[in-house]
Amino acid sequence: MPAAQDERAEDRAEFLGAFDAQRRGPLAVKMPPGGHEESDGPLYRSWGWAPRGFVMTTDLESLGGPELDALIERQVEFFSELGSAFEWKTFSHDRTDDLVGRLVRAGFVPEERESLLIGRVADVDQSPQTPPGVSLRQVHTRSDAERMAELLTVVSGEDCSFLGEAFYNDAQANPDTVVLLVAEAQGVVVCTARVNLVLGSEFASLWAGSTLVEWRHQGIYRATVAYRAQLAAERGLRYLQVDASENSRPILERLGFLTVASTTPYIWSPPH
Repeated sequence: MPAAQDERAEDRAEFLGAFDAQRRGPLAVKMPPGGHEESDGPLYRSWGWAPRGFVMTTDLESLGGPELDALIERQVEFFSELGSAFEWKTFSHDRTDDLVGRLVRAGFVPEERESLLIGRVADVDQSPQTPPGVSLRQVHTRSDAERMAELLTVVSGEDCSFLGEAFYNDAQANPDTVVLLVAEAQGVVVCTARVNLVLGSEFASLWAGSTLVEWRHQGIYRATVAYRAQLAAERGLRYLQVDASENSRPILERLGFLTVASTTPYIWSPPH
């Protein structure tokens, strides 16, 4: 194996080891009003802070088939009693016995697969440079959080209005670790970004990076990554992590991130 490939393989093993040890549990934010979280054996679940609940597990390889089916059934029963849909986040590198097949048989439906990318903070540019007329600004108000949600709705083509309240509540509950960021041109939000500076870990987690179509290919998203890397460096964090779409993945790889796995959310919804 060429030296460069061997080095990347070592990086991948390091990144995944750190991710699995440090980021496969609670969301690393204080729950906003109405939010709840708890563990069920090797599984973490939260609800009440978004339209649907969320579960995350470690690799469940140690569970036999009947035990895994029982764990899935307990979550379905739990969220069914709440009348709530929920997301079960899966990872391609897990060795769990047929988790995806079991989820599908239990009524879960997959959403779009994303790439799990990780990079070292020290290896990522920390000097944000925006094109003329575009500026970056941290935001703190409900109205600005709602403007972020409006852009995400436009870009995704789906109703993301609930994210305005969710972003605002998260930032209010976690003022030292949740940072909301917009890029603006003449008062118009053209790009959004968020970073969670994860307490008790070596990670900064990047979210909500999205740019209006007509403003792409000008380095704006890249500037938001550099800005967030700078914040992570100031906190002494070691890694940056992103669940990226196919639009963002090539940009992040050029910036020094490594695609280490893929992640697919599986959604269970209560019967109508």
